[in-house]
Amino acid sequence: MKLKMMYSFLNNDLQVIEDELVSTIQSERALLQEASMHLLQAGGKRIRPVFVLLAAKLGDYNIQKVKDVAVALELIHMASLVHDDVIDDAEIRRGKPTIKSKWDNRIAMYTGDYIFARSLELMTNVESIEAHRILSNTIVELCKGEIEQIRDKYNYDQDLRTYLRRIKRKTAILIAVSCQLGAIAANVPEDVHKRLYWFGYYVGMSFQITDDILDFTSTEKELGKPAGSDLLQGNVTLPALYAMENKKLNQKIRQVNESTSPEEIKEIIKDIKESDGISRSFALSDRYLQKAFLELEMLPAGVAKRTFNNIAKYIGKRKY
Repeated sequence: MKLKMMYSFLNNDLQVIEDELVSTIQSERALLQEASMHLLQAGGKRIRPVFVLLAAKLGDYNIQKVKDVAVALELIHMASLVHDDVIDDAEIRRGKPTIKSKWDNRIAMYTGDYIFARSLELMTNVESIEAHRILSNTIVELCKGEIEQIRDKYNYDQDLRTYLRRIKRKTAILIAVSCQLGAIAANVPEDVHKRLYWFGYYVGMSFQITDDILDFTSTEKELGKPAGSDLLQGNVTLPALYAMENKKLNQKIRQVNESTSPEEIKEIIKDIKESDGISRSFALSDRYLQKAFLELEMLPAGVAKRTFNNIAKYIGKRKY
């Protein structure tokens, strides 16, 4: 089953979210408007809004109450992508030129900041003090993740713990709070929204590890960017870390830098795919998924729980 079919019963409300995204990024500054729309129209899985809505289904569901949370979290995610592309000097995302590629780094940074500011403006509509505390802490962690990514570019001496902390901050925490804040907006009991946080966290860790695997195993067409982009941009991900335990591969991978040719990268990708780095990465991703399923078992039965379960299974098996 395709991912979008799993939550097709949310289509009407997701259209509300999509319309609100377009409305929120409107600007009287033509360049900001054009750059923001360029990013929005590139699409995306919208996993975070979906998780917000599903979590809210466990409480007093009202799309008008939860839409601001869903839109705000997706905007924060979008802003982080714009900043990531500047950090990574990325030319392509989702098969389209990045904002920094189509315009320049300054426009990209201001666009990311604008989208981020609009998300915070939306969150002022949420009355829960706890929700604002959670979001503030999340933004701090996201910023730490950005700094760590810059610090660790081409750092081939980093360990597994460093990598896991980075993907927690870069990806998992925003998925976790999507579940938690969606629940809080729908007045879900505290014990349930805390469990939803951990479900989202484990799913988010699995999601990012799988993304990092697919950067080596998928095609450019499937990825919407050149295969091996992470390594070429200096992001040392889990498959590479595992592969580097082989001394011969360790020496080859350490040679990768900004000037590495496409032919050299292709050869290294082939070596990593033939190592045990891919299978071991999938195994760790699966361990996080199993933890997510354990959290899910304790949630109330219903369509939201079943859909969470199906999405988590999809994430564990996706090919691109």
